[in-house]
Amino acid sequence: MTQTTEEQTIKKAFDQLDKLYPEMVEIRRDLHMNPELSFQEQRTPAFIAKYLKDLGIEVQTNVGDGGVVGTLRGGKPGKTIALRADFDALPIEDEKEVPFKSQVPGVMHACGHDIHTAALLVTAKVLIGMKEEIPGTVVFLHQHAEELAPGGAKAMVEDGCLDGVDEVYGAHVEVNFPVGQIAVNDGYVQASSDAFDITIHGKGGHGAEPHRSVDPLVIGSHLVVDLQHIVSRRVDPLKPALITIGAFNSGDAHNIIPDKAFLKGTARTYDQDVRRQVEDELKLIVRHTAEKYRAKIDVDFTHGYISLYNHPKETAFIKERSEEIVGKDNVVIKPPDMGGEDFAYYVDKVPGSFFWVGGGNPEIDAIYPHHHPKFDVDEKSMLLTGKVFASAVLNS
Repeated sequence: MTQTTEEQTIKKAFDQLDKLYPEMVEIRRDLHMNPELSFQEQRTPAFIAKYLKDLGIEVQTNVGDGGVVGTLRGGKPGKTIALRADFDALPIEDEKEVPFKSQVPGVMHACGHDIHTAALLVTAKVLIGMKEEIPGTVVFLHQHAEELAPGGAKAMVEDGCLDGVDEVYGAHVEVNFPVGQIAVNDGYVQASSDAFDITIHGKGGHGAEPHRSVDPLVIGSHLVVDLQHIVSRRVDPLKPALITIGAFNSGDAHNIIPDKAFLKGTARTYDQDVRRQVEDELKLIVRHTAEKYRAKIDVDFTHGYISLYNHPKETAFIKERSEEIVGKDNVVIKPPDMGGEDFAYYVDKVPGSFFWVGGGNPEIDAIYPHHHPKFDVDEKSMLLTGKVFASAVLNS
C-alpha cells in the first residue's frame, strides 16, 4: 500500500531515531555519571545548551533561573508544540554495578531524568534534520529542579517559556511498566504536594513529675491521630486526599519530659477546594489542640506543586500516537496516584498531556523502584519516548 507523504515523513523520523539510538545511550550514560542536584545544575544545562546550539537551534539559557529552552521553526505552517524533559538528580548514593555508575558521591539519577533528557536531545537532532517538513514550531523545554519544591516548571512558565505555545507534552520513564509499553490517562493523574512542619512548645520536666510539665510528646501523639480525622471525616470521600506524618522527633532520655516536639508531614489532594480545606482543617485542629493542652504550637504550611491534570483531547492524541508505535495492546491506562509532578504547571497554562514510557526489565535488573539506590531502566525506553515526541510534532 502506498504511504502518504505524512506517513513517509514519520517513517523517516523513526528511522533516524533508530539510527541515532547509540547516541541517546551515550548521552544518557554521560549524564548518569555526572548527576547534579536540583537548583545546583551547571554542567548539565551547559551541555544541553551546547548540544542544541551545535544543531542550529535557537537557545535561551537560565530560563526560570536554571532551564534551557530551544526553538525550532518548521518549514510549514502549523501549531507550536512544546516538549519537556527534566534533568536534575537526587541525593542518593548509586549502588548499581554498571560501567556508567554515578561518579558523584551521594548523588545519582534515581528517577530517570537522564533518560528523558537524552531522548529529547536526540529527538531535536532528528527534527532539525527534517526542518522543512515540520509543521509549525517546536519548543524544547529542558527543565531544572523537578525533584525539589518549588521546582523549576513554575519559574520557567513565569519566565515565558510557554508564550505562543499551543500544546505541551511530557514523558516519564516508569519502571513499574515493562519496556515496550506506554501508559496514559486523562483528568487528574497526580496530586498537589504540600508540606507542613509543626513545632510543639511544651514545658519540660522530670519524668516522675508529669503534672508539673506540659508534655509535647503526648500532645504530638494526639495530633498524629487527630489529623487523620480530616481525611476520614471532613473531606468528601469521593475526592482523593491524604495526610501523612513523616517525622516525629522529641527528647532523648528515659526520664525527662522534653520541652519541644517536632512533626513533619505531607498533604496530597487533587481538587483545589479540597486542598484549601485540608490546610484550614489542619490549622484548626492544631489551634484547638494547643488550647486544649495549654501549649503553644506553630505550624508552617508550605504549598508545593499543584495537581497534574491531563487534558482529554491531548491525551487521546498521545494515546493514538502511542498505539501507532507500539500497538493497542501495549498502550495501557495508568491509574492516578498521589505523587507530585511539576509538569502540572505547564498543563495549567496550556492544553497538554503527560505520559509514561515503560522501562522495567528484569533481565538487566531494572526492577527497583524510582528513588532507590539501585534504580535503573531499560534504555530502549528512550527510543519510544523520542518516537512519541516526534510523532506528536509531525501529526500536529
